[in-house]
Amino acid sequence: MKSRTIRTTHTGSVAVLLAGCLTACGVTDDPGGSRPQIGIDIPRADSDFWKAYAKYLQQEIDDQQLRVLPPTRSDGDEATFTANIHSLAARHPKSIVMAPQNTMATDSTLSDLFRANVHAISVDTEPEHGSVYMVVRADNRAYGAKACEFLGKQLGGKGKVAELQGALSSINGYERSEGFAACMKRNFPGIQVIALATEWKGDIASAKLQSTLAANPDLNGIYLQAGGVFLQPALDLLRQKGLLKPAGQSGHISIVSNDGSPAELAAIRKGDIDATVSQPADLYAKYALYYAKSAAEGKAFQPGPTDHQSTIISLPNGLEDQLPSSLVTKENVDDPSLWANHAAG
Repeated sequence: MKSRTIRTTHTGSVAVLLAGCLTACGVTDDPGGSRPQIGIDIPRADSDFWKAYAKYLQQEIDDQQLRVLPPTRSDGDEATFTANIHSLAARHPKSIVMAPQNTMATDSTLSDLFRANVHAISVDTEPEHGSVYMVVRADNRAYGAKACEFLGKQLGGKGKVAELQGALSSINGYERSEGFAACMKRNFPGIQVIALATEWKGDIASAKLQSTLAANPDLNGIYLQAGGVFLQPALDLLRQKGLLKPAGQSGHISIVSNDGSPAELAAIRKGDIDATVSQPADLYAKYALYYAKSAAEGKAFQPGPTDHQSTIISLPNGLEDQLPSSLVTKENVDDPSLWANHAAG
């Protein structure tokens, strides 16, 4: 795989989700005569994962008793994101929770925040340039490696796998692809990987999977880098072509995904897919706001293990708390610790 030069990520309804929380959860422009402490920009609402993240933010604002500005939403659009962050900063929060989608284009925005003494907390994405107080995300290379290990063993080290990648200009898409490819090359050289870049779009994923199935009728594995976006289009296509066989039945195409949404867990229970790597939407919201509050209070952190089973690592421009993720199969699909089994309603 060629070296990555650009990194971005995988991302009206979110505003509705948060609207009911604006008063009850302490969202106000001037609570008790004090300046609001925290700003929030919601990155997108085009997958179950990000919708769940927005709902968990509601819970955490209340649980952590935070004072926050009315959240903005950028819907994956770079210009909207930049405008939102500057709009929030103009209202003088102490910190802003965000998820920049073009992580190569953050220098100016984050530098402006730094000069204004506003701390940036980035969720799921790792900004390339500009100072960041804390990045809250999981190890995306590990996502790809875990999917590879499970799928490789399921296929007995032989066959063909279609990999529905995210955008390769995305840090998450690139790192998942890199982890998957490195693991396959090292551990399962008898498996042919057919990599399909999708820009995190379900319609592109479906179209490319359809042409891949036509050219490779012996395809026996699929890796979905974003279950929240790719799951339904992939299952609909397989069902339409009569290829959606339950796990354990002859002709079943083994499928592993990423995200760990309620729909993915339901598909595992049904036998439509075999596994997913759960991305902790609840912990993303919890610790993003925890670090936003800590930044507002002037606290500092150092690299090393945390008290919540994660590890803080150093970045060239800040710190990153790498939260744990877990492989979900039929054996542990009902584990109550999985966020999708207690998803915010």
